[in-house]
Amino acid sequence: MNITHLTVTAAIIVRRGKVFLARRADGGHLHGKWEFPGGKVEPGETPEACLARELKEEFGVTAAVGEVFTEVTHAYGERVVRLIVLRIRRVSGRFVPTEHGAIAWVRPEDLLSYDLAPADIPVARLLVEQKISRVRRLPIKDR
Repeated sequence: MNITHLTVTAAIIVRRGKVFLARRADGGHLHGKWEFPGGKVEPGETPEACLARELKEEFGVTAAVGEVFTEVTHAYGERVVRLIVLRIRRVSGRFVPTEHGAIAWVRPEDLLSYDLAPADIPVARLLVEQKISRVRRLPIKDR
């Protein structure tokens, strides 16, 4: 059995008390599942740089990445993912999904009603438990 270990990032973006989610496009890994957006950390890349790059590539926004919110390790069969979840301090631009099937701004208490990717479920639970009060101050600036 050949186990692959990946380090990936995910963003906690909050606007007006709602959390940003994206639904994975059909046809790929975890297609149709909702997630906190992010992506795979490339060799030599920091998690912060990865997340800023992924948000620019996948949604066309520029993000100021903040501190780590939590980390989750989850096994998808022979693929073990270390998910580093980071807070986003500020976002500039309009969210236009280029690689996702849909996007949504979700009330924290509704997060667990979405069909989330398995690694994202503990993150959603933590956000619900914290009632998002500690991540509320994240200004979004549209251009």
